[in-house]
Amino acid sequence: MNDNDLRYLRRCVDLASEAVDAGDQPFGSVLVSRDGQIVFEDRNRTGGGDPTRHPEFAIVRWAAEHLSAEERREAIVYTSGEHCAMCAAAHGLAGMGRIVYATSSVQLGEWLRDLGEPQLGIAPLRITEVVPGAIVEGPVLAFADEVRALHARARARQARG
Repeated sequence: MNDNDLRYLRRCVDLASEAVDAGDQPFGSVLVSRDGQIVFEDRNRTGGGDPTRHPEFAIVRWAAEHLSAEERREAIVYTSGEHCAMCAAAHGLAGMGRIVYATSSVQLGEWLRDLGEPQLGIAPLRITEVVPGAIVEGPVLAFADEVRALHARARARQARG
C-alpha cells in the first residue's frame, strides 16, 4: 500500500458519498491504468431498482469493451468496499488485475448488524474465495469510520424515504 493507493481509495470513498447523496448505497470505484491514470470511475446506482448496478461491475463491463486482455491484467481496481461475489466473479472472468479495497465484506456485515439492518442476501464471500489467485489488498483501517458513517447515513436516508 502506497500513497497513490491511498489517493485512489480516497476518490472511491468520495464517490461512495456521492452515491449516498443520490439515494444509492455507499460504494465507489475507480479503474487505474498501468501508467497511473484513472480511466473509468463510477458509483453505486442501485437506487433505480437494478440491484446489479455496482460500480465494480460497471468497471468490468467498461474494461471488457475498451481494454485489451493485457491492459485489463495490468490495471488496478480500487473500491470503497470489497467486491461482492457477483462483482468478484465478473472481475475474474474478465481477467482484471489487482484489487485494492478500503473496507471489507466482514466489516460491512458487522456494520449492518449494528445498524439493525438485514444482511445482503448473498454469501459474504471474500474475493479470493470467488477468484482464487486474485491479487487483493485491503482493508485499510484509515477509511473504516468514514465508510461506516456513510452506510449509516444511507440507511437513515432510506428509512426517511
